[in-house]
Amino acid sequence: MSDHAPKDPAKLQRQKRLEEQLRENLKRRKAQAKARRDSGEAPDGGEEMAADNGEP
Repeated sequence: MSDHAPKDPAKLQRQKRLEEQLRENLKRRKAQAKARRDSGEAPDGGEEMAADNGEP
């Protein structure tokens, strides 16, 4: 993913693990967004933002 791959095996293993977690997170978020879009549900925080008029 980056141009500067670590040479230390432990760092390389950590980097690969983090890259995999990032890919899985992206897939999960895309699936959640698609499900929300398909069901017509408002995005997270949509109701709270509409109700907040900026007054304390």
